[in-house]
Amino acid sequence: MRRIVARPLTAEAFAPYGDVLSAAGAPDKLINEGLCWRYHDRAALDFGDGGRAGVSIFKAELRALPYTLTMVERHPEGSQAFVPMDAHPFLVTVAPDEGGEPGTPVAFLTHPGEAINFHRGTWHGVLTPLHGTGLFAVIDRIGDSANLEEHRFTEPYEVVTAAL
Repeated sequence: MRRIVARPLTAEAFAPYGDVLSAAGAPDKLINEGLCWRYHDRAALDFGDGGRAGVSIFKAELRALPYTLTMVERHPEGSQAFVPMDAHPFLVTVAPDEGGEPGTPVAFLTHPGEAINFHRGTWHGVLTPLHGTGLFAVIDRIGDSANLEEHRFTEPYEVVTAAL
């Protein structure tokens, strides 16, 4: 089995695939009578022509490392954000597009309190919570056209952390 070492999520490393949503860095402004800091416009949401933004709730089974990655999917019609509804980290797997198929995947571990937004058409693994409830708000395109492509690897990948 091929091996992928999951590394900590950073905005720079994840930029080719999407956005990291977090309260890192300086806030943009103080709102709500001075009781709330706003970190403005942290994700480039893209819902394509004829679609609209939708918020769904997903409850995913908890997984563990090492994790076997057997498939990835993408959404050609719009972006997709995974927002955990608890403060636990989760595993994010992505792959570059190589001629309409996924290239070699890479893996990231989020920090507590981080969310991610995949750019439109980014190959990515399924929701992979490692702790907590497995409950996520998912913001993605709602529309009539098909917005899901799946790819199953002929040889799976084993995702590990550097300590394994």
